[in-house]
Amino acid sequence: MDVLLISGLWLNGTTAWNAVVPALVERGHRPVPLTLPGQGDGRSDATLAEQLAVVLAAVDAAAGKPLLVAHSAACSLGWMAVDARPGEVAGLVLVDGFPHGDGHPYADLFPVVDGVVPFPGWEPFAGPTSADLDAELRARFEAEAVPVPAGVALAPVRLADERRYGVPVTMLCAEAPPEQVRGWVAQGAAPEVSRMERVEYVDLDSGHWPMFTRPAELAALIDAVAERA
Repeated sequence: MDVLLISGLWLNGTTAWNAVVPALVERGHRPVPLTLPGQGDGRSDATLAEQLAVVLAAVDAAAGKPLLVAHSAACSLGWMAVDARPGEVAGLVLVDGFPHGDGHPYADLFPVVDGVVPFPGWEPFAGPTSADLDAELRARFEAEAVPVPAGVALAPVRLADERRYGVPVTMLCAEAPPEQVRGWVAQGAAPEVSRMERVEYVDLDSGHWPMFTRPAELAALIDAVAERA
């Protein structure tokens, strides 16, 4: 199955999934890590609409219905792609993130500096979020981090087709166990998730960036979702 890998903030699609791609290939899949405009192509003026266009082009070019895998903030981008192609995708895997609803800014949590959102350092991610990243992985992350264009981070999420709620979704719960994530959803933390008709919660037990710290386990869980799709 074609597996489209969609990176979150500051991640370069070319390198972020390096350890996951061969594990998926070994399991018989065709992983496609996407380089999003403004995150690896040298552009600082890219827009969220352009990023969505890249994801949709990959969906349209896939052999059969692809499985989408979106990480962190890109959970909203993956959900926008599902909204645009509800009948053309096998499902969506959300890696440690919730998708925003229509009109919500894509990722407005960090300050904009000179038209981009630079990686803010590790202080905002202290605790379980980054606890499993050793010094070598942190240095690699910092060296490869790409400032995200404001035209991406501050743009509103746009959703229009309610058929998206019928697409199978798997939430990989990394920083918190599935029971806690379900509780957050029940309390209203993720309105889009609460309306999903076919959502599954799966424990990953890692920090926020399992593609770096637990790539084999992440690939195995993605494979299991693909087998059920």
